[in-house]
Amino acid sequence: MIQKLNKKYKIILASGSPRRKELMQKAGYNFEIHSADVDESFSIKMKAEAVVSMLSKKKAIAVAERIDDAQALIIAADTIVVNETEILGKPANLEAAKKMLQKLSNTSHQVITGFCIKLGNTIETYSANTTVVLNQISITEIEHYCNNYEVLDKAGAYGIQDWIGLNKIKTINGCYYNVMGLPLSLLYTKLEKLLSIKNSTLA
Repeated sequence: MIQKLNKKYKIILASGSPRRKELMQKAGYNFEIHSADVDESFSIKMKAEAVVSMLSKKKAIAVAERIDDAQALIIAADTIVVNETEILGKPANLEAAKKMLQKLSNTSHQVITGFCIKLGNTIETYSANTTVVLNQISITEIEHYCNNYEVLDKAGAYGIQDWIGLNKIKTINGCYYNVMGLPLSLLYTKLEKLLSIKNSTLA
């Protein structure tokens, strides 16, 4: 299916995330990157799934308006962390990152990624939820992590693929790649369905 998509469409990843780029490459997609610079603010009254769906859709539309290809296949995504009822996005600075990690230490939290697929006039949004349980993280360990790893570009201030993930994750329930920023299996399923619908329409 991915080979058919690669041949039939110009695929655009509407994200500057190095993790999403890596995941898309490993999954076999041929794509261009067009980062989406959009306002990522949201109402605190919104449900978490609605937040990521809204933001991923905004990113897809913003990129679509900049490119000269109405039939490009655009994929955009947004990830947040939910600690109890508090939504944690990307930290504004190192102090904010440290506070986030203190909140997440020795807790169970949800990582929710929403993604949008835009192809012509078709715009679909989906989301995936993974539960992550972290062991206790000491202040010294938080200082070490924030001073030696990139934390400002990650929701919740940590990456599952680096030091925190390797040393402090107790359990994970759900898609690992969702925590990295893109639930690949769900994306594949939805793209396969979309391609099938498009093919049947043209038949």
